Amino acid sequence: MAISGLGSHSISLFFCVILATFLHKGAAQTISAQGQNLVTNNVSVVEGEMAIISCRVKNNDDSVIQLLNPNRQTIYFRDVRPLKDSRFQLVNFSDNELLVSLSNVSLSDEGRYVCQLYTDPPQEAYADITVLVPPGNPILESREEIVSEGNETEITCTAMGSKPASTIKWMKGDQPLQGEATVEELYDRMFTVTSRLRLTVSKEDDGVAVICIIDHPAVKDFQAQKYLEVQYKPEVKIVVEFPEGLTREGENLELTCNAKGKPQPHQINWLRVDDDFPSHAVITGSDLFIENLNKSYNGTYRCVASNLVGEAYDDYILYVYDSRADGAPQKIDHAVIGGVVAVVVFAMLCLLIVLGRYFARHKGTYFTHEAKGADDAADADTAIINAEGGHNNSDDKKEYYI
Repeated sequence: MAISGLGSHSISLFFCVILATFLHKGAAQTISAQGQNLVTNNVSVVEGEMAIISCRVKNNDDSVIQLLNPNRQTIYFRDVRPLKDSRFQLVNFSDNELLVSLSNVSLSDEGRYVCQLYTDPPQEAYADITVLVPPGNPILESREEIVSEGNETEITCTAMGSKPASTIKWMKGDQPLQGEATVEELYDRMFTVTSRLRLTVSKEDDGVAVICIIDHPAVKDFQAQKYLEVQYKPEVKIVVEFPEGLTREGENLELTCNAKGKPQPHQINWLRVDDDFPSHAVITGSDLFIENLNKSYNGTYRCVASNLVGEAYDDYILYVYDSRADGAPQKIDHAVIGGVVAVVVFAMLCLLIVLGRYFARHKGTYFTHEAKGADDAADADTAIINAEGGHNNSDDKKEYYI
C-alpha cells in the first residue's frame, strides 16, 4: 500500500475514504485478528518533557498501522505524518512497530491515543497519556518565630499548583509527625495542598529542624525546613570552688553559681534559706565568698537565676566541721577484715580437729572378768567348769573403767 507517489490532495482524499469506511462499520473494539495482536502502553510524563507512544503488532500480515490523537486525528499513517504538529516525530517504523515521540508535552496533550491496525475486523488499542505537573517550591510558614517551652506552635506547609494533588509529610529531626491537610482544586485538574502541624515544644527542641516533605510522582526529595527557636528558663548549678574536701572551722568557702538559659539569665541572686547571710559574706556577680567559717554559718545557701521565661534555683547545704576533723571519712579496709575472719575460721577448724582426735583416743572402755580362768583350761569342759565356778564367787567379779 505505497502512497509515496501521491500528491497532498490525493493523500487527503485517500484518508477521507478510509475514515468514512471505518466509521460506516461503527466503533471498533480491541479485537485480535487471527494470528495478530495489537499492544500499546499507558504513559505518564512530566509537563515539558517527552512522551513515547508505542504501537506494536505480533505476527503482522502487512496490515496498515496508524496512530490517532484523542480527537481521532491521524498523527502517523505508517511512516507518514499528516498532522502538522512537528512535536510528533517518528522514532521507529517497521511491520511490527510504530514508535512516535511527543516533545514538550503540555496539559492539552493529555488524553487517550489510539493505535489502529487495519485488519478484518479492525483492531484498536488505547494508550492513555497522563501529564504530571510538579508543585511549586513549598512555602513554609510559622505562627511565631520564637516560642517558649511548654507552649504550642503551628507551622504550615503549602504545595501549590500540582497535578495530581501532592501529599505532605512532616519530620521533626528523625521523628515523623502527623499534620492536618486541606486540598483545594484549581483550574484544569490542578491542586493546591496545605498541611498544618501543631506541636508543643520543650527546651530540647531548640535548634531542631522541622521538615516539610512533598511527595509527588513528578518530583523527588522536594522539601523545606525550619529550625525551631525555643526559649526556656535557666538551668542552675552551684559549684564549690574552695575547699576541695570538708569545710572546717576557720577556713574559707567559695561558691560559683552557673546558670544557663534562653535568653541568658538577666539576674542571679544569692540567699540563705530561713536565715540571714553572715555579716562578712561577699557576693560578686555569680560568686559567693565566706571567710573564717564557724558552725553558726551552717544552713542552706540558694542561688536563684531568672530570665523572661521564668526562674530556677539550686541549693548548697553548708556543714562546718571541727578544725581537727579528718579531710576525708575513714575508709573501711575490707582486705584486713577478710584476713581476720579467715584466721578466726582457721583457728576454729583446728580446735575442732584437736578436740575430735582427743575424744576419739580417750573413749570409755568396759572390761569384765566373768570368764576368768577359761583361757588357762586344758579343754572345753574344764573351761566351762572354770567359767561356771567363777560365778559362784561373787567377790571375784570386778569391773574396771579406764
